[in-house]
Formats: sequence, C-alpha cells, structure tokens
Amino acid sequence: MTLFTSARIARRHVSGLATATARSKHTLPQLSYEYKDLEPAISGQIMELHHSKHHATYVAGLNAAEENYATALKEQDVRKQINLQAALKFNGGGHVNHTLLWESLKPEKSGGGKLTEGSLYDAVTKQYGSLDELKKKMNAAAAGIQGSGWAWLGVDPTSKSLVITTTPNQDPLLAATPLFGIDMWEHAFYLQHQNRKPNYLQNIWRVINFENATQRFESVH
Repeated sequence: MTLFTSARIARRHVSGLATATARSKHTLPQLSYEYKDLEPAISGQIMELHHSKHHATYVAGLNAAEENYATALKEQDVRKQINLQAALKFNGGGHVNHTLLWESLKPEKSGGGKLTEGSLYDAVTKQYGSLDELKKKMNAAAAGIQGSGWAWLGVDPTSKSLVITTTPNQDPLLAATPLFGIDMWEHAFYLQHQNRKPNYLQNIWRVINFENATQRFESVH
C-alpha cells in the first residue's frame, strides 16, 4: 500500500467518523404536552426552565463530551479518555433521566395521576397494599436524599418485583428497569415550593403517567 493510498484511507476514516458523530448528536426531546398543561401540580414556569434550559444544558454537555471523547480515542489519549468519564456520566445521566421524566408525566385532564386496573396496579397492590402506601414509601425515600438526586420506582431484573430506590446527582438507575423517577434537584421544585419538599412530592403524583409506567412494567414481564 502506498503512502498516498494510506493517507486517502485515513482521510476517509476521519471523514466517516465526523459524519457519524454529526449524525449521532443528541437532541432535546419534544414534549407531548405544553409547559402549562401540568399546572397546578407543576408550574409552567418550572417546566419551561427545566426542559428548555436545564435539560438542554445536559444535551449540549453530552454532545461536547462525546465529541471530545471521539477525539481522544483517535489520538489514543488514554488520560483524556479517563478524564472525560465524569462529564459523560453526569451529562449522559442528566439526558437519560430527564427524557424518561418527560415521558413519565401527563396532564391530569388527560388521565395523569390515575393508576387503573391492570398489571402494574396488581403488582403495586400485591407488594405495597395500595397506591397510597407506595406513595408514602417512595416519598420517604425521595425526602431522604441528601443533596440532589432521583427517587425511582423500578423492576428488579431477576425477581421481576417492584423496587423503590434512589440515585445521587444525575446517576441513572442501572440496577433495575426504571418505570418512572422523581427529580429531587432543587430546579425541579424550588420556584414553586421553595424548601417545602413534601408539597412538591405530594403534587407530582397528580401528573404521573401510570399508563407509560404500566407499559414499561409489561415490557420486562
């Protein structure tokens, strides 16, 4: 193989890498409802800031981290690859968690907050006795988070039973299949509830999309 041929193949590889990177850019997901549609449970102002500012920042950060990581791989710079892990985890988790959050919310007028009879209803009743008891346990877990993080209702991959758990910061739930999460970062509630976390936790259940959660539950059974 000539030097010219090698250079041409290398240019083609770099060009292909750039194209693939451009095609795989993460984007801010569109909502299936308007910002104001979750009121009074969640204010339109919070929803707009949360989605268009906070989530958008995670998307931009993830794209930048992945682009820098691709460069580090090309340059075989292991130190840089290691250094980028934190940014990938934080921004990637923020993007994954918030994408699931928007899908897990539904306006009350469209059925948000209502867990109808079905597979998830039966599982909740069997394990916790009632939806109210599930809410109490999950709210207690959420209120117990020190600093920022998420409270989750998930499905254990082995036993297929429901689990309530938490993750710190923007760490996604990896040990179980998430059905929905409650964002306990202050940006999710402070403009509306200030430091009154119990008020936020009481209100968010009014707009939980249990239909979506049921579909996720059935996908792992």
